Amino acid sequence: MNIQEGLKYSKEHEWIRIEGNHAYIGITDFAQSELGEIVYVEVDTVGDSIDKDDLFGTIEAVKTTSDLFMPVSGTVVEFNPQLDENDGDQPDLVNSDPYGDGWIIKIEMSNTDELAELMDAAAYGEMIA
Repeated sequence: MNIQEGLKYSKEHEWIRIEGNHAYIGITDFAQSELGEIVYVEVDTVGDSIDKDDLFGTIEAVKTTSDLFMPVSGTVVEFNPQLDENDGDQPDLVNSDPYGDGWIIKIEMSNTDELAELMDAAAYGEMIA
């Protein structure tokens, strides 16, 4: 199972990569492998301010649909155009490159103190073991 160092992880299997006051969010390699083939990602919250642990979208696989939760509070500034059915329409990038091209949203964080509540790679690895 691929767990990348340098990221923070939520108990709901989202990862977050911090870049200044902005952050990229996606689902972990473990989560995508559990879901199976991703066929659709829906994010209609661009421009919305969303609290930590609140819903920001859904991800649909062949066998199930799962909710996506914010690991930290912030404003959604971008939905990955490569995943958007109106642009790139490549939701399978979440399967093939969950920590790279398969990122889901970019946010502007509103409370960076919440990052301390997330797990590092070692703690996340222990959780899914």
